[in-house]
Amino acid sequence: MKKFDLVIFDLDGTLTDSRVGITKSVSYALDKMGIKPTSLKELEHFIGPPLMDTFMGHYKFSKCDSEKAVNLFRERYSEKGLYENIPFHNINTLLSDLKKSGMKLAVATSKPQHFSEKILDHFLLSQYFDEIIGSSLDNSFSHKNEIIAETLKRFPGISKEKTVMVGDRKFDIEGARENGILSIGVKYGFADPGEIDAACPQFQADNVEDLFKILL
Repeated sequence: MKKFDLVIFDLDGTLTDSRVGITKSVSYALDKMGIKPTSLKELEHFIGPPLMDTFMGHYKFSKCDSEKAVNLFRERYSEKGLYENIPFHNINTLLSDLKKSGMKLAVATSKPQHFSEKILDHFLLSQYFDEIIGSSLDNSFSHKNEIIAETLKRFPGISKEKTVMVGDRKFDIEGARENGILSIGVKYGFADPGEIDAACPQFQADNVEDLFKILL
């Protein structure tokens, strides 16, 4: 018997290792804004939450400057950063096995819909998903709780008790909790030390192999 009827995945840090493309594109945007990061590593906190929020929160940019920084980020990301990316080892096999078991699969990400679909198509992952829900380019629809809520609406016949969110940041776990579904916090992504433990998901996965054990 299936453990779950619907599995919702985050994208960056859960399905793919996108750190190079994102951090290089953030560095490009900051450089254009007159800020010189000391390393790409220090920019990994941009992976996961909406870019606008991170530019405003971390660098104290105004809304206007944050919008400019996001546009500069996209300038590089759309051409290069999108493909400086790679699926985590065994993700394809996991998704294939989940589909064969009869589960519905979805992606819920704060990355814009257009970029998300291009990445999943590029790595031949789109074939596994029944729905792909990303944020809007104008930032009016970008927070994880509302993206998860919209994803759940696409599966009206599936109960929340048989649905689980898989993600690598606290935003995924908090968004799942706000929507009344279970969550799996993965520790191979981009969470800060202790972030997953503090968010209290129902399950934790140190690697993709752990996801096989939890989901199948």
